[in-house]
Amino acid sequence: MSHEHGKGMSIIVKTITRFTVGLIFLYGIYIVLHGHVSPGGGFAGGVIIALSFVHLMLAYGKEAALKKLSKRATSILESTGAMLFLLIALLGFTGGYFFLNFINKGEPFKLFSAGIIPLCNIAIALKVGAGLFAIFVALVLLDLDSEKKE
Repeated sequence: MSHEHGKGMSIIVKTITRFTVGLIFLYGIYIVLHGHVSPGGGFAGGVIIALSFVHLMLAYGKEAALKKLSKRATSILESTGAMLFLLIALLGFTGGYFFLNFINKGEPFKLFSAGIIPLCNIAIALKVGAGLFAIFVALVLLDLDSEKKE
């Protein structure tokens, strides 16, 4: 193990985190991609994806989580999600109105059966996931700053 013993939690928590964080991340992606055919979607999936990075931060410390997803990358992903959502909405104007479904709907109850909705879910997941992780990072850094002043 190349992890410092002083950073993060115990070896048990770190070991369990190594096994579960990938599964949590994949489950978040599943929720995002299947949000139009089952409960879930962009917001719920984005929260789950963000929590996988929060889980890393709680187990290994802020440095390990910020290596996986830096503050700059978080900001870029959040902005990309917002711009992608707006772009999808504006592309509807090509057919006459805002948020027009410009993609073929396909066969009902299949993965590719909802036109632009899965694309909107992906954009929302980027925005929510990166935003929630950024809020958590800000709270952690704010807490560290207050501890240094004491």
